[in-house]
Amino acid sequence: MTTHFTQYLAACAFALAAAGMCNVATAADNTHPKAEAVLKGKAKGKKAHAKKAVKEEPEVVSTEPEPDITSSVTVDYNCELGNKVTIYTNMTDSDHMALRWKKRLHQMTRVGTSTGASRFENTTFGLVWIGIPAKSMLLDSKANRQLANECKNAEQDKPLVATAAAEPAAKS
Repeated sequence: MTTHFTQYLAACAFALAAAGMCNVATAADNTHPKAEAVLKGKAKGKKAHAKKAVKEEPEVVSTEPEPDITSSVTVDYNCELGNKVTIYTNMTDSDHMALRWKKRLHQMTRVGTSTGASRFENTTFGLVWIGIPAKSMLLDSKANRQLANECKNAEQDKPLVATAAAEPAAKS
């Protein structure tokens, strides 16, 4: 009977050691130097990842000159959440425009679409401006998110009731 009991204890001790429940006293003394470096690197990586999560929008350094807006037509857009965008267009150049977002002026280039929407991009900063007759929006293509939505200028912001009331009078 004692043989079965000692075999049982030995099996339990083996199972606990295999499950990591027991600490081996010599394990701390025999730590491999490269293992310590890997563990330190992982700890630094976690700290660096936490710091990156705090930053919302990284500053993009660009050698791109600010566009000349001296002879441009200005259109202000009011967007959701109090965001504001200003568009500067030049009548002689329909393939480019300037866009003011968060106190910075960006040169935007027209990109063709199959839908007829106006699409302008700045690949350096990852900005995409999409305009349709009802509204416009500003997207960040690098972070894959919206920056400003439901952007409307003064013309788009007019109530539709005035247009609907004018139609029956024209038919009479």
